[in-house]
Amino acid sequence: MIPLDPPPNLIDQVYARILEAIIDRSLPPGQRIRQNELADRLGVSRQPVSHALHLLHRQGLVAESGRRGFEVTRLDAERIRQLYEVRGAIDALAARLAAARAKNDAGGRARLEAALAAGRSISGRTPLAELIARDVDFHQAIYVLSGNPAIEEMIAPHWPHMRRSMATVLAELDYRESAWHEHETIAAHVLSGNAKAAESGALAHALGAGRMTEERLRATDEAA
Repeated sequence: MIPLDPPPNLIDQVYARILEAIIDRSLPPGQRIRQNELADRLGVSRQPVSHALHLLHRQGLVAESGRRGFEVTRLDAERIRQLYEVRGAIDALAARLAAARAKNDAGGRARLEAALAAGRSISGRTPLAELIARDVDFHQAIYVLSGNPAIEEMIAPHWPHMRRSMATVLAELDYRESAWHEHETIAAHVLSGNAKAAESGALAHALGAGRMTEERLRATDEAA
């Protein structure tokens, strides 16, 4: 009789823990991943760790290294720039659609306002993982308010890479403040129903973040 695979929810939990470690750099770029060690740290068998690593490999977050091994991939500046170009177009569309619907979608407005309030409460002591989560929550609130579920479906596969890239700039206090200032402006346009201003603000925000991230990555590569 063939043994059953581990429960999917366990694989998902292991995947999420490894992904968070990659994003917050507990597992830094180039880090060799030892499955036995990870399994021990997570209190699980090697099987769900192996499944999770293969999922991460398909997403390009880890790469094969040596005999049956993996290592954390390095962020590619050019690839990140390309992703932000696509995200800029998607975010601009989402903001325009959200502004058109904001007046008649009380639940969507409330979600966006809650995300904005959470962003206002950040400080120099806010952990990086929480900063990233609040940033993602803000953008997802606009996607939901847009009323077009295809937007979330299209951007979802790219969030792991985006979250990794966010870590390169959100660690800087100045950028945290400027990013949320831009969020405030975008949200004000969305909530007031100014579709054109919301669209242009969202596009500029995404492209600006992409340029800054690309610059940081290239500077890091040159210094290495």
